[in-house]
Amino acid sequence: MQLIKLFSALLMGFFAFAPMVATADETATIRFILTGDMPEFTSEDGRGGYAKLASVAKTFKKQTKRNIRSLLIHAGDAYSPSLLSGLDKGKSTVDMLNAVGVDYMVLGNHEWDFGPEITRERVWQSNFTVLASNVIDNEGLPVDGTVRTAMEMVGPFRVGIMGLVTPYVKEVSSPETDQFLPVMDTAKKLAKELKGQGADLIVAIGHLDFVEDMEIVQSGLVDVLLSGQDHYHIFFDNGKDVWMDAGEDAEKVGVLDVHMKSYMKRGKKRFSWETDMRYVDTKNIKEDTAIASKVKSYEDLLGKELDVKIGETLSELDSRKKTVRTEEAAIGNLIIDAMREGVKAEIGITNGGGIRAKKIYDPGTKISRRDILSELPFGNVVVKLGLTGSQIWEALENGVSQVEQNSGRFPQVSGISFRWNPKAEVGSRVVSVDFRGRPLSKYKTYSLATNDFLAKGGDGYSVFKKGKVIIDAYGAKLMASMVMDYIKAKGTVSSKVEGRIVAK
Repeated sequence: MQLIKLFSALLMGFFAFAPMVATADETATIRFILTGDMPEFTSEDGRGGYAKLASVAKTFKKQTKRNIRSLLIHAGDAYSPSLLSGLDKGKSTVDMLNAVGVDYMVLGNHEWDFGPEITRERVWQSNFTVLASNVIDNEGLPVDGTVRTAMEMVGPFRVGIMGLVTPYVKEVSSPETDQFLPVMDTAKKLAKELKGQGADLIVAIGHLDFVEDMEIVQSGLVDVLLSGQDHYHIFFDNGKDVWMDAGEDAEKVGVLDVHMKSYMKRGKKRFSWETDMRYVDTKNIKEDTAIASKVKSYEDLLGKELDVKIGETLSELDSRKKTVRTEEAAIGNLIIDAMREGVKAEIGITNGGGIRAKKIYDPGTKISRRDILSELPFGNVVVKLGLTGSQIWEALENGVSQVEQNSGRFPQVSGISFRWNPKAEVGSRVVSVDFRGRPLSKYKTYSLATNDFLAKGGDGYSVFKKGKVIIDAYGAKLMASMVMDYIKAKGTVSSKVEGRIVAK
């Protein structure tokens, strides 16, 4: 009798287990709709903008069927810099991200432009998951409101997600006491954690530069990298790792389908995946009406605040990226002259990367508040420091150290002129510096006007942190306001390139 019961139990166990062994192949698809680097709301030349992004996202999410999970991914740089962010520090941007239905976002460098308190405020206002896996505060805790990892269930499969932020944020934004852990170390640690939690597929959403992207892809630590920051449209698939970059401004929206499959082989359950990808050119995409209406309401608000004429330029002003980041620019002279005069400093230095509108103002153009805030959207203030001539020389060396990369640290100057050799080694490029027609004394202390971002060591200007503070950020005036007051007082301006910066 006992033998019969044992046989029956074994038989039942066999039949209970048998279907699992004989299970047909299981499949599911996770779809990533990718954008990033889009602080402005509207289209430019018929492409991009939030209303068109919303249409693309809605279209591809509607195609979702059983065992297909669609996610709208933002790869960072949303809160700033824009006209609106100059007024509300990115609050309206989060409202827009919520409205278009973002599912996941990784923080980019511009998310810290207004300081870490605002970063956290915006994260908590988000109706979606925000990642910053390698960022901690001064107590070693994640940025309040963010998550280190997430897990998505797609049919029978588990998709583990992390978010990686370039440590370069420390140089180009204002994270203050927030700390950025090494990208590769974090990726290795979290990939192991996610695998331990049963993840079949590992996805990293990254706001990383090109080199960091390549390191992640070549490491094999993640299966899929969805990246921003580079402003390129990139798709790489070697059969083992996939990398897609978002471009910028939703001009072309990335759509990446990862088709996952489980199957039995030699009595063991296996997992495999393959991808389909495309970029959707938004040139001919119809705008989502609800989002377009929201965009218009913000534009109308801006119009009332900003479309006020304050003066006229009698000379051409060129704020294109190539100009302000590689050479003396007339608009750079205008801005830094206004700053130097505003705080009554002897010398002025500001970073070309802080000049952002990327346009040409023809002679005779009426200048509006909108124009100035478009050029200076970061909400920086003008501070005054005491620095030796040697320290100013060091600052200029830093300013011309990455011209080849069109780095934003390139200096626009006032009160001095300097010559530099672009072919010389970094750190030895400045040939001469003149102050009021004479060589700058390396031992004398001069008063310097700059912005609070550089004063805190931003863009590599760490030497500014050694200066004596004469006017600090708390007693300072907005750069944009100072420039507007300068133009309004003069009525007409005629700034020109006049040999302040000469490449020898």
